[in-house]
Amino acid sequence: MKPTASSTGTVIHEVFRRAYERGDRPALIDLRGGHVYGYRRLVTEVTRAASGLVRRGARRDQVVGVHVSTVGAQTLAVHTVVAAGGVAAPIDPGLGPDEIAERLRACDARTLITTPDLARTAVLAAEESRVRQVVSLGPALDTIDFRGLLTLEPTALPTLDARRQDALLLAEGRRLSHADLVGRMAEIDVPVRLAESDVVLTTWLPDGGCDLIALVGLGVSKGALVVAAHDADLPGTAYDFSVTVVTGPDGALERVGQEGFAR
Repeated sequence: MKPTASSTGTVIHEVFRRAYERGDRPALIDLRGGHVYGYRRLVTEVTRAASGLVRRGARRDQVVGVHVSTVGAQTLAVHTVVAAGGVAAPIDPGLGPDEIAERLRACDARTLITTPDLARTAVLAAEESRVRQVVSLGPALDTIDFRGLLTLEPTALPTLDARRQDALLLAEGRRLSHADLVGRMAEIDVPVRLAESDVVLTTWLPDGGCDLIALVGLGVSKGALVVAAHDADLPGTAYDFSVTVVTGPDGALERVGQEGFAR
């Protein structure tokens, strides 16, 4: 299932419009999560899972909590939600069930996407909110397995207006439209001007903000490779993957020379 032509200007169109032609080239290597996502696999899983969410009753503008621990999981979850016409609400994985439940109630979320390591906390939070289904990116007790969304009969995804349709609801309550998020991608790109030949090394973690989401979206849209790594062995990781761009602590990107990562 491919994004439709009518989705021009939306996050899904801008991020994935050339994903099929890039085929099995790696788009995201998530060393924290232990996954490698090729371009075609990534867009295929996002659109099929979005169709599955629609089959399970997801509606346009509904808020979906995203409570995950890895970059790969956040990428799949957020883009699945926005492709289905929903609004993704990223939640800091360090929060406890009471704090998560409060946020879910505040935004009237009916679905929560999580990872197996956070599933117990997610289920407890869901019980104290109006969430009706907890979807886990991997098997976990009292959750729906994300993989099951991929097996449901495909259905059409909604046509979205990039300027009117919200994509994200941030922790501080600010809403970003599809156009706003694409604009943030462009802002992050200003210092480096990513190209297909670039390899971006990020140590940013999922939180309640948008910068990590925008960074991965930017990398995929440009045809670059994004490597999500731990802080522990940055020089070695950068050397192994021939990194050309790194993330800074201030939310900016910096272009580097390979000599800066000599062992």
